Amino acid sequence: MNQSIVESNTKDVAPDGMPVNFFTLENAYGMRISVMDFGATWVSCTLPVTKGDGSKEQREVLLGCSTLKDYLNQQSYQGATVGRYANRIAGAKYYHNGALTELSSNQQGNCLHGGVDGFDKRRWRVSEHGRQFIVLELHSFDGDQGFPGNLDVSVRYELTDDNEVRIEYFARTDKATPINLTNHAYFNLLGAERGETCKEHILSINAHQYLPTNASGIPLSGPVSVERTSFDFRVPKLVTEDWLADEQQQAANGYDHSFILARSCEQGDCAASVTSPDGLVTMKLYTTKPAVQLYTGNWLAGTPNRQHGEYQNYAGLALETQFLPDSPNHPEWGQPSCFFEPGEEYVHMTCYQFELAQN
Repeated sequence: MNQSIVESNTKDVAPDGMPVNFFTLENAYGMRISVMDFGATWVSCTLPVTKGDGSKEQREVLLGCSTLKDYLNQQSYQGATVGRYANRIAGAKYYHNGALTELSSNQQGNCLHGGVDGFDKRRWRVSEHGRQFIVLELHSFDGDQGFPGNLDVSVRYELTDDNEVRIEYFARTDKATPINLTNHAYFNLLGAERGETCKEHILSINAHQYLPTNASGIPLSGPVSVERTSFDFRVPKLVTEDWLADEQQQAANGYDHSFILARSCEQGDCAASVTSPDGLVTMKLYTTKPAVQLYTGNWLAGTPNRQHGEYQNYAGLALETQFLPDSPNHPEWGQPSCFFEPGEEYVHMTCYQFELAQN
C-alpha cells in the first residue's frame, strides 16, 4: 500500500478529537489490505500483479481518499462499514408487529445506510489484531438513529493466503430490530487511480431476479425476472454492454439495484465475478446474504481520490451484500427476515477472492 496515505491520515484528527488508527494486513504472497478504525473502513487493497511484459506492480484496486478530512467530507461511503441498516428504508419508517418506528432521514425523506449518523461515522474499538486479521467492535444504543434496542456489533477482516478478504459480521440486540450490515468498497481492478471507468469490466451475477426501484432507489414492487432485461448478468458480459438500455438504468444513471442471489450461493456458490479489462485480475464474491446491490459509481464525480484530485462517475463499482432495500416494510416478498430478536445472533460473511493471472 502507498504508505503516504497512512502517514497523511494519521496526522488528521477525527471528530472525537483523537487521531485515527490504521492496520495493515499482509499475506504470504504480498497482497496487502489496510483498515482504519474510524468507520471500520477498508481503505486499501493492493495486489502483486504480473503484467504481460513480465514486470510486476502493486496494483491498488480499491477506491479511497488521501486524507482523513477527505474521508469525513466525501458522501460515497468509500470502504466503510455501513449500518444499522444498509441501503434505503422508505419514508424513514417501518411497521413491525403493529408498531411504527420512525428513523433518521438523510436522503430524500428516506433512511439511507443507517441515517445521518450511521456506523460509517463512528469510532470502532479494535478488540483483536494479528498479522492477517483484525476485529473491530461498536455499541449502538437503544434509539440510535431511531432504531430500537441496544446493539453490540463486531466486524472481522481476515486476509487469507488464498488472496481472500473475508469480512465476518456479528451482532446481538436486546430488542427486536432490523440489522443489515455491509461494506461499501468500490473496486476498479485495472487500478483505482488510473482514471479508467469500471464500465469495461466483465461482470457476472448469479441471480435470476432483481428489484426495480423509483428514481430515489425505493422499490416499486417485488423482485422481477432478469430475463430479457439489461439486468441479466447470469452470463458474463461487459458492464457497458446493455448500458442505460432501459428506464430503470436511465433513472439511476447506471446500475444501482439489488439482485436476489441464487439459493445455491448460501451453500458456497460464487455470487458474482468481476474481471479487469486487461484480464490480469478477477474478483469472485461469496456471501451468506440473500442479495447484492450493484452500484456502478453513477454519482462519484467530485469524490476525493488518493492523488488530491477527484474521481469521475463510474470510477469504480460496488457489490454490497445485504438484505433487500426497504425489507422491513415488505414481509410479503418472502425474503429472509432482516429482523433480529433478543437471544438471536446476527452472523453473516462476505468474501472477496482475488485471482491473479500468471504470466
